[in-house]
Amino acid sequence: MSVFFTLLGIWAVTYAARLAGLNLGHLRLSPFWLAFLRFVPISVFAALIVPDIATSADWPKQLLACAVAAFLFWRTRALAWGILGGFAVYWVLRQV
Repeated sequence: MSVFFTLLGIWAVTYAARLAGLNLGHLRLSPFWLAFLRFVPISVFAALIVPDIATSADWPKQLLACAVAAFLFWRTRALAWGILGGFAVYWVLRQV
């Protein structure tokens, strides 16, 4: 029964956070906060990727694939090309 209440609590917190975010859509943010919030997705992505690469046995291959993906995204401004290029480089490096 505790698993049910744990899941119910997780659902309630997630639902409340999303509902609050949707209800705050009419607020006008200052330029400082708008500039600050531009970096949140990058920070979250780095927080998810860096620990995985740092603790992996094949971190040099992953790091090179990440660099290629970042370069492709920077040059093309298309997320799909960055992801596909990074995966392709990592796949090729794993075969070597």
